Amino acid sequence: MRIVGGAEARRLNRLYRGRDYATDVLAFSYGELHGCLQGDLVLCAPVVAREALEQGKTLKAHFAHLTVHALLHLQGYDHAGRRQAARMEARERKLLAKLGYPDPYAG
Repeated sequence: MRIVGGAEARRLNRLYRGRDYATDVLAFSYGELHGCLQGDLVLCAPVVAREALEQGKTLKAHFAHLTVHALLHLQGYDHAGRRQAARMEARERKLLAKLGYPDPYAG
């Protein structure tokens, strides 16, 4: 896991996803080795901080949410469609509750 600034997040997002902006989180899965998931997570500190402020969340809770979110991506979860998003969000809620964080999707 890396926490990066806006310029690096933008460069990585452009290079690997073809999108020319800094995004909050990127997850790169490399599959499994000896039963363990392999991958890289990249979180963009300024974007995460801005989103937390805009959404009225603590920075710690938002970082926790995006870390869980990225780890689920490494496990094959996706949110491209409504059903996939609902499944992924339910899993995020459950895991974050176990860690003592509030529902990240609560109004």
